[in-house]
Amino acid sequence: MDSVSLREHIPGVVGILVRRGADFASAEDAVQAALIRALETWPSDPPDDPKGWLVTAAWRKFIDQVRSDSARTAREEHFVLEPTPDQLPDQDDELWLYFHCAHPSLTPSSAIALTLRAVAGLTTRQIADAYLVPEATMAQRISRAKQRLEGTPLDQPGDVTTVLRTLYLLFNEGYSGDIDLAAEAIRLTRQIATLRDEPEVHGLLALMLLHHARRAARVAPTGRLIPLAEQNRSLWNTAAITEGVEILQNALARDQLGEYQAQAAIAALHADAQTSSETDWPQIVEWYDELLAFNASDVVRLNRAVAIGEAMGAAAGLAALADVDPATPRYEAVSAYLHERSGNLALAAGEYASAARRATSEAERDHLNRQAARLRSIAN
Repeated sequence: MDSVSLREHIPGVVGILVRRGADFASAEDAVQAALIRALETWPSDPPDDPKGWLVTAAWRKFIDQVRSDSARTAREEHFVLEPTPDQLPDQDDELWLYFHCAHPSLTPSSAIALTLRAVAGLTTRQIADAYLVPEATMAQRISRAKQRLEGTPLDQPGDVTTVLRTLYLLFNEGYSGDIDLAAEAIRLTRQIATLRDEPEVHGLLALMLLHHARRAARVAPTGRLIPLAEQNRSLWNTAAITEGVEILQNALARDQLGEYQAQAAIAALHADAQTSSETDWPQIVEWYDELLAFNASDVVRLNRAVAIGEAMGAAAGLAALADVDPATPRYEAVSAYLHERSGNLALAAGEYASAARRATSEAERDHLNRQAARLRSIAN
């Protein structure tokens, strides 16, 4: 079993240790030690029950930590006994951890960052990119969150809004690269939807389903990215689209609009178009205007500029782009697209090339370089 497969067991094993009484920081340290031990021993002696092996190894490591610290004598007397059956998890460990890592003592941003790192297994760089902050800044935020929870029992579930935001970021990371992360985010959001009959919970689930439905069409067999306008829509998962639209309609009928419902409505309009030319761009612009009331970030404004460019022309799109911070990721790529549509091919080619240099993935870099080369060939 490789390190990626091992990572899938982290939430469940951490959850079991925390339920047995370990504080979060100690549980995570013990599990990491168990994972290292697994990588050393499993190639020659793989266990029949990998998760059970990890639980046993991590629990023993935790007990050793307790016994080595004289200041924790009282806790040792409580923990050394193996848990009785009624102490074992009776619900999804991952979902339990997501809620309890959103601890009231942490700010929402710190809780989300900690959960993505310690429970979901994202790298610090991935989380920093999602928050648009330097990696060192994010590392400090995660470290402070862990220190704040050290010795704190996770007996107070956090706010559902924080958990939804965590799953949203997890899905976005998975959608851009690791399909397992996206599927896991959908699975956990489904569970929350069965527990919390709230429009925004269902809005997030609808959003995930509608985006995930396009997964098979987003990348060519060669690994080349395929823009939405060029995707083979017959590859889209119609069952997921149907389910997502139905969930969204039921949520919108509650007349409690929120950020995720607005985003899902935009995704539904894309999914509803049989061809790119049939996309209802004016209505998409209206939904972006609604979304701005909940999230006026530069990322939302950037996407709105694209929609305006499609609905009202490149000049209008470029005018909307003027309200966006040029440091926003994908800014140059959007500017290049709008300048290409306006007929300024030389400027667009240069912007595509500049955007490629800033790309965070090889596939995105290749796509942008192709766009730059295409426009240069036309200009010549």
